[in-house]
Amino acid sequence: MSLRQLLDQVYQHAGIAHKRDISVLTPYMPALPAGLHPNGDDTAVLPHPYGYTLFAIEGFIEEFVEHDPWFAGWCGVMVNVSDIAAMGGRPNAIVNAIWDKGGSKAELLMQGMRDAANAFGVSIVGGHTNLRANQTQLAVAILGHANSVLSSFAARPGQALVAAIDLRGKYRPPFLNWDAATSAPPERLRGDISLLSEIADKQLASAVKDISQAGLLGTTVMLLECSGVGAEINLNTIPRPDGVAWSDWLCSFPSFGYLLATDHANLPELLGTFSDRGICAAEIGRIVREPMLNLRDGDEYETFWNLNSSLLMGLGRGVDRVDETKKSPTKQEVYPCPL
Repeated sequence: MSLRQLLDQVYQHAGIAHKRDISVLTPYMPALPAGLHPNGDDTAVLPHPYGYTLFAIEGFIEEFVEHDPWFAGWCGVMVNVSDIAAMGGRPNAIVNAIWDKGGSKAELLMQGMRDAANAFGVSIVGGHTNLRANQTQLAVAILGHANSVLSSFAARPGQALVAAIDLRGKYRPPFLNWDAATSAPPERLRGDISLLSEIADKQLASAVKDISQAGLLGTTVMLLECSGVGAEINLNTIPRPDGVAWSDWLCSFPSFGYLLATDHANLPELLGTFSDRGICAAEIGRIVREPMLNLRDGDEYETFWNLNSSLLMGLGRGVDRVDETKKSPTKQEVYPCPL
């Protein structure tokens, strides 16, 4: 498969389509009060005299919740904790909303949330329950705190782009979920997730984005759109498990995966921060001024996304328009995206 064919295939990934759906609502988002962090980051950021309160919420695709309710519950905690970490924060408390028809899957959802909360050391403090619904659904919200904030809006031209991914896992079929968490020791999970707050406090990176359902390239586009910059990536420098095809890996959701923009002076210490804990981290490219995401693979050089002509979320620096030329595929037209 050529690089062009690979990128065209990844472009059709359902996770990217779900992120494009954000642009439908962007024109209706109310203006934020002066001093508040803009929309587009992994969490909302509310400043106060003692730092920043972080607030986030995740909703889950019903196919995923129906197929694997325990793991959906686990992910309800894990992805929220990861979002808090991506902002340089530490998690404080979680609430949930669970819908089910009867209650059998709701029990598994709650068990998964309980197990993950114990593993990550965060409390579930409340929620909403409806066991008389027509289908099983899950939404989870989290509060956290940060002393220093990492942001999707802070990548600068000339910086190195780093990917840090825990490769000590395996896929949990049928979805492209790379599970490096459910069998890991809790003390390791807590230590790993605390790395991002340490990175923020030491100012080893300026911008961070949690690799989400959009996959590594889709998440990169989200980061670039918010910062109003572009990037060039060398495909073969991206951390990847042995035996996994690029077409799968670039669409995968990793349990622990982050993109970071950092000054070159901080690069050795930043990479060492992850490698000291057995997490694979590498410089995969550089941040550039032109708002495009280009990839290189040997002699091949191709554009994955041109933000000059096509926005993904309709958010970011200087954005005053929404790209309405792309029609989001229906769930029947695409591979169901779980997270």
